[in-house]
Amino acid sequence: MFWFFIMPWIIGFILLTGGPIFASMVLSFTKYDVLTAPNFIGFDNYVHLFNDRLFYKSLSTTLYYTVLAVPFVNILALLLALLLNQKVRGIGVFRVIFYAPSVVSGVAICFLWAWLLNSDFGIVNYVLSLVHIKGPAWFSSSSTVIPSLVLTTLTGIGGTMVIYLASMQSLSAEIFEAAAIDGANPFRRFFAITIPLLSPVILFNGIMTMIAAIQIFVPSFVITKGGPDWGSYFYVYYLFDNAFSQFRMGYASAQAWILFVITFAMTLLALKVSKRYVHY
Repeated sequence: MFWFFIMPWIIGFILLTGGPIFASMVLSFTKYDVLTAPNFIGFDNYVHLFNDRLFYKSLSTTLYYTVLAVPFVNILALLLALLLNQKVRGIGVFRVIFYAPSVVSGVAICFLWAWLLNSDFGIVNYVLSLVHIKGPAWFSSSSTVIPSLVLTTLTGIGGTMVIYLASMQSLSAEIFEAAAIDGANPFRRFFAITIPLLSPVILFNGIMTMIAAIQIFVPSFVITKGGPDWGSYFYVYYLFDNAFSQFRMGYASAQAWILFVITFAMTLLALKVSKRYVHY
């Protein structure tokens, strides 16, 4: 009966997840354009990738975004959770308000940010002009496009914030009361008690946001189209172009497996380093 009830999940996994993963591994060793049968070419796709300048450009752009986005999202989500953990009237309403944008479609959010940060008629630059500040060319300059895309993650930190908030509410109040009696001020209690106790959650959120940042695609595709000057041409965008614009499915599959190896290695590194800083 166990296998009977779990069969829908097994079938779904094989057809929609496990099967495509295995197929992409096989296709990564072939030349395949969808219209004709795959042609086995060995490691040629991987050799070509490691000699492809656009591969390194897209990878460096993605890593740059990841380095900025991961601490930005986690620090803001942690501070926001700290504010929403206060016992004040109507706090539940504020929690809903701050969480709600994270469930909105990514495409809709991208259109919103494209309007807000438009260098010509965006409301942000208009407000800055009222105080005689010339707003930057947010998405139109190669020097500001990545920080601008990092800024768009503001509307998606609700999920990370909820995890931090739930973790804070599970902490024992007795520890904080004892520290307060001993004379520890709120800042001391936060850095000496809250942060160490939340360190496993910080590690989890850090890894999850890192994986999400490495896979960034929608903001670049919707807002900047990989520009300007290839400044937001992320790795997954390049993979998408190879697969669905040039129909180089074998080449794109090789890219996907390289991305998997990079993500796996970065996750292992984070877990290795965490042994020194995470307290269970």
